[in-house]
Amino acid sequence: MPRELIRVPDIPRPLANYSPATRVGHLVFAAGQVASDFKTSVPREARVDPAFPYYGSDIKGQTRYILENLARTFKAAGTSLDHVVKAQVFHTDLANFAGFDEVWKEYFRTPPPRTTVGTTGLLIPGCLVEIDLIATLPGTPARVANSSTPQPLANYSEAMIAGDLVFAAGQLASDFRTGVPPEARIDPAFPYYGSSIKRQTRYILDNLATTLKAAGTTLDHVIKAQVFHTDLRNFNGFDEVWKEYFPAPPPRTTIGTSGLLVKDTLVEIDVIAALPTARRQAISVPDTPQPLAHYTPAVRVGDLVFAAGQLASDFKTGVPPEARVDLAFPYYGSSIKRQTRYILDNLVRTLKAAGTSLDQVVKAQVFHTDLANFNDFDEVWREYFPTPPPRTTVGTTGLLVKDTLVEIDLIAAMP
Repeated sequence: MPRELIRVPDIPRPLANYSPATRVGHLVFAAGQVASDFKTSVPREARVDPAFPYYGSDIKGQTRYILENLARTFKAAGTSLDHVVKAQVFHTDLANFAGFDEVWKEYFRTPPPRTTVGTTGLLIPGCLVEIDLIATLPGTPARVANSSTPQPLANYSEAMIAGDLVFAAGQLASDFRTGVPPEARIDPAFPYYGSSIKRQTRYILDNLATTLKAAGTTLDHVIKAQVFHTDLRNFNGFDEVWKEYFPAPPPRTTIGTSGLLVKDTLVEIDVIAALPTARRQAISVPDTPQPLAHYTPAVRVGDLVFAAGQLASDFKTGVPPEARVDLAFPYYGSSIKRQTRYILDNLVRTLKAAGTSLDQVVKAQVFHTDLANFNDFDEVWREYFPTPPPRTTVGTTGLLVKDTLVEIDLIAAMP
């Protein structure tokens, strides 16, 4: 079922190369939005008046500005904020979260599953938050799933079922009463026994198993995972536990985050699963580099293809010669352009193996280690996407392979 690009004439037009939303089947994927009119950076109505600095709240003003524009976006696509089934929120400063969540409650009577993480930066100076949403159409209403897992302090649902898909909230190793509970941390009396990251990962995955069971599915049917680490040095221990829970691993994107909402938590895990009745196929892509870590390059479920996040690595030498500037000629070429082309060429092969193409991408997320690379990245993006999909672009503290500059995460439709 091919994608349909959605035009939204009554929201600000971005400077970069992406569409505000796409519709495929019963789902609408929106681009991540920030509080900018793309003319004056953060517009007056989204910030505190400098003449009255103690009246109002920047984060509340920006959150309202974004959600009003997202409401217009979904209206143009034939749905509304009432039908949002998944949210991801990227904060430049998690100290803003409480004010943000107050506004969130005003807009979502039945709050969607949400993942909230810190980012090193957004593309517009002064922007404090980027909001990324997926909604369903009113004809396929979502159902909330609740289980016996710890109930969060913040305003979101544990999971929602929309058609054949289950969208879960990002989960942390917290009981939301004491912070990180004893079973998810090393005993301070025995500091050299056990592993904090392994215990937190098990705690989260056990709770996600409970969540998915309440929604009518299991970890075996996870079709996409995103993992946000506060310290990527924890990755190896995390991946050891991941292998225990996922003998047939889903596509996965792993990035560094500047922070999580509960003190001392090390990792947040965000998953999408399919119901057991859904048609599901793991995609093998022999002509792309095979990763060192434990994940599948892509999974097809019904009319959607979920790809793993990709980096510019051959997983043998790090960043391969064709994806980097030649050290003998340091002023010729561009590292970010070469890495972007390398990744997109591999994603072309991945989507081709799944029976689709870049022309059918319905959603992109891009994680940069340095947002100063964005302009050159976007030049290459235009070459590959003459009709660009919705896109979310945020900064990250790091990626899993040394010297990689960007990770690209795609969801595509079948033609």
